[in-house]
Amino acid sequence: MLTIEINKYLTLAIAVGVLLLGQFLRKRIRFLETFCIPAPVVGGLIVAIISCILYVCGIVEFVYDDTFREICMVFFFTSVGFQANLAVLKEGGKDLIIFLIQVILLIILQNVLAVGVSRLLGVNPLVGLCTGSVPMVGGHGTAGAFGPVIEDFGIQGATTIATAAATFGLIAGSLIGGPLGNSLIKKYNLLETAKSADEGNDIFEEDEEQHVRHSDQYAPAVFELCVTVGLGTLVSALLTMTGMTFPVYIGAMIVAAIIRNVGEYTGKIKVYMGEINDLGGICLSLFLGIAMITLKIWQLAALALPLVILLLVQLVFMYLFARFVIFRFTGADYDAAVITAGTCGFGMGATPNAMANMQAICDKYVPSIKAYLLIPIVGSLFADFINSLVITFFINLV
Repeated sequence: MLTIEINKYLTLAIAVGVLLLGQFLRKRIRFLETFCIPAPVVGGLIVAIISCILYVCGIVEFVYDDTFREICMVFFFTSVGFQANLAVLKEGGKDLIIFLIQVILLIILQNVLAVGVSRLLGVNPLVGLCTGSVPMVGGHGTAGAFGPVIEDFGIQGATTIATAAATFGLIAGSLIGGPLGNSLIKKYNLLETAKSADEGNDIFEEDEEQHVRHSDQYAPAVFELCVTVGLGTLVSALLTMTGMTFPVYIGAMIVAAIIRNVGEYTGKIKVYMGEINDLGGICLSLFLGIAMITLKIWQLAALALPLVILLLVQLVFMYLFARFVIFRFTGADYDAAVITAGTCGFGMGATPNAMANMQAICDKYVPSIKAYLLIPIVGSLFADFINSLVITFFINLV
């Protein structure tokens, strides 16, 4: 069989082509837009499927140089680290703390369930972790980041498994979130408990002002990211001395969180949050594009049945956890129903899925200020950071 090696620059160019293809298809296929399936996933899966067909038929195998994948991954997660604003956590008060605790519990239980069920099925627990919080709460970004880490432990195709699970989660989380929230509102007549849309509008305005973009601040933002990544490698080196295995970006995330919060409390450090968010988004798209085109789908064949079982178990668990834990402990009112729908979105996919779930309910009934404050803050600012730490613990545990 012919083998074609593609250098890192051409790999990056193909990844961009994948992004453009995905964006093109999302605009023309309503299903893809409705369920917020990322453009890199759409285009990347097409390329990966074509590559799989060519490989299985014995025609050609493409070997990509994915050097830029790790670079983009580190910069993306560094941008996530900058989101960890403790001042915002304090502003959210009791409701935010309670919801954050529930999300931490969700992350832990997803991994406990994944490891437990995989043992029952006779599957390596590390394979089980590829269907836990790595792709569920973590989504495609975390799946692509931790896949190579798990592969280093001898689990061939871990990235492919985790990415496939993340794609399943994106769709499943969107399918169960809206209907669950809607059924709760109707069953308990929760519309009567809806609060005025005017309540809480002034909360976090100061934080949002930091997200205003200025064209002349993108260069300082890039420099800030580069310095943070560099310092993060030193922190990661210190962490590895504990004997535990950490993904390369953990140190950078910790340094970013420190810089953000020191800057918040002292006013001595200027953090270019708006620009950093944009740069992180660009890096995530490129990272996903490269990760998707390098998938080896044929490696999934031997794990097809166990993978389906593991994912179905996660789906049932997410529904039950959202219905009986999230809904109850966030107040069991209208806001809680909307939050429940949103949690299904980012608990199995990504924050955009959560927002789409909540928007569908709020368009039908009335807005929920509480839900629109809690879900983005926890889903975007804290969930990825905490999830990375929990996953690292479980990888070293099993």
